[in-house]
Amino acid sequence: MSQANLNLLSGEVRAGIDQWVAQYPAEQKQSAVIPALHIVQDANGGWLTKELMDAVAGYLEMEPISVYEVATFYSMYSLKPVGRHKIAVCTNISCMLCGSDEIVTHLEKKLGARMGETTPDGKFTLREVECLGACAGAPMFQIGKQYYENLTPSKIDAILDNLE
Repeated sequence: MSQANLNLLSGEVRAGIDQWVAQYPAEQKQSAVIPALHIVQDANGGWLTKELMDAVAGYLEMEPISVYEVATFYSMYSLKPVGRHKIAVCTNISCMLCGSDEIVTHLEKKLGARMGETTPDGKFTLREVECLGACAGAPMFQIGKQYYENLTPSKIDAILDNLE
């Protein structure tokens, strides 16, 4: 790994990645790529740059393309700057049948941003996701690591008004 790439990963970030690497056989440290990307993304304000993905690849001794494939496949990674709060709205079949279209419309109108966009004040980013595995509580969304289920427009307003 080049010194330039090493400088992109702080000691704290490397220590976090190392905790995950230690859970796998030494010759399979690339198995820690998913948590490594989470750690790096969190340390970078919620998004990944190509340079950071390259640094993860170097640190885990894997080809950069393999890291890009992971980062672009999963909706939990962002490849462009995001708002302080990422709202991941499930629009899969269970949520759709329970009114996710109304939830999306309400969010877009309330925040003045469409799916895939960040509000002008940088507070919220709206993302459509395929499934968050909370079908019994549909319609739902996730903000950060918190799930919010059985959403209604008034419930959404209360949730968003209570975020800093």
